[in-house]
Amino acid sequence: MSTPQLMDYDEAIRAYDPVLGLEVHVELGTATKMFCACPTTYGAEPNTQVCPVCLALPGAMPTVNRTAVEYAIRIGLALNCEIAEWCRFARKNYFYPDMPKNYQISQYDEPIAFGGYLDVDVDGETIRIEIERAHMEEDTGKSLHVGGATGRIQGAEYSLLDYNRAGVPLVEIVTKPVVGTKASAPQVARAYVATLRDLLASLDVSDVRMDQGSLRCDANLSLTPAGNPVFGTRTETKNVNSLRSVERAVRYEITRQAARLAAGQRIVQETRHFEEATGTTNAGRSKETAEDYRYFPEPDLVPVAPSREWVEEIRGTLPELPWVRRDRLQAEWQLTDLEMRDLVAADAVGLVEATVAAGAPAADARSWWSAFLGQRAKEREVALTELPIAPAQLARVIALVAAGTLNAKIARQVIDGVLAGEGEPDDVVAARGLAVVSDDGALQTAIDEALAAQPAVADKIRSGKVQAVGAIVGAVMKATRGQADAGRVRELVLKTLGVDG
Repeated sequence: MSTPQLMDYDEAIRAYDPVLGLEVHVELGTATKMFCACPTTYGAEPNTQVCPVCLALPGAMPTVNRTAVEYAIRIGLALNCEIAEWCRFARKNYFYPDMPKNYQISQYDEPIAFGGYLDVDVDGETIRIEIERAHMEEDTGKSLHVGGATGRIQGAEYSLLDYNRAGVPLVEIVTKPVVGTKASAPQVARAYVATLRDLLASLDVSDVRMDQGSLRCDANLSLTPAGNPVFGTRTETKNVNSLRSVERAVRYEITRQAARLAAGQRIVQETRHFEEATGTTNAGRSKETAEDYRYFPEPDLVPVAPSREWVEEIRGTLPELPWVRRDRLQAEWQLTDLEMRDLVAADAVGLVEATVAAGAPAADARSWWSAFLGQRAKEREVALTELPIAPAQLARVIALVAAGTLNAKIARQVIDGVLAGEGEPDDVVAARGLAVVSDDGALQTAIDEALAAQPAVADKIRSGKVQAVGAIVGAVMKATRGQADAGRVRELVLKTLGVDG
């Protein structure tokens, strides 16, 4: 396969205006599937969470998951959408084997939510992304292609199908065309998905794990000659599963499409796949139109007609919006914009908030999560939220430091013990014998030994060279395995030698 020609990004932006369209699929965090009572546990053995309904056995009839409908309404309200007074499901027909019944139950021309917007921040500028619709549907099964080099069906020897995911509730959120972004189009796409992810997490409707497919973005992109209001032909890069990849996929498609257009070639309306390793996209299949899916109303389900009272009841349960919460916490914690941005980027705001709620000062909580624990997460190649330490446990370590039971060095050892599964912080302190040596008698013995071992240093200190006390303090810290209070050791050394500090 020949390598596609690419145009320099800045040159592409000068010649063409990008038009974005973002479709985000969010798996809802319900206990059961959209139309049956099968569980939705992630990672179960293949084909163990299936039943006659999601396997489409003859005579099996679907029923609507009320919680999924409630979650869809919560999402619609949070996105400033109108909630339909009456809507219904439709059959989306296609021939791929990831749905046993050869169609997907979705919504077509009557979505449950429509006409909303979401404001996102890109480099200090607020950009409004208009929402076309948010509709309910069921997820498809998962195909595993075996024997090929790419993990895709091309070149595979055979394919395996896992229907555990078939029927899991989804809400698909579709934007209207996003225009006028010019060079910032990739950053806008990333910011939108990031903001949407934060919003959905705050609503508690999904775990929004992009790495597990709970949140997936289809990034549509077309180019039009600069200043031309007529949209070009779009491509759809499917199932992009990280914020960084969303940005990279959009940027790559801009340079690829611009090069084709400049060479007089046409853009093919197709789905494309994003390659993480290379940051490129490659062709999937020709993109179907709505007519190809032969939508028609689902005959086995009655329409959904949420009462206005129920909708308003749900509206009253919406939480504080993430950006409002961040502004409040930033003021309470007295953080700069940069410090808050760093916490947001590390996905640490909630962790710091919970640690503060457990009794820790905000400055200490932020410092531990962003520095030491951030480094531990990086070493383990996991997110901060995946580290096996709870905010309350960190708050306890911070309290032990404040009480003088631990110093900063020992506190790091205690946290490492908690991360290693050795129990609560107090258990680690007791098991490892890590409490600070605060008994003046024990410290004095160690100081006397250090002074006797370094008489020349002792003489320097007596002569007024107080900075030399560091050598004695270091020796005492070594003798006590770092468990002495360095400040108290310094005081006792100077007192022993009769020197004013």
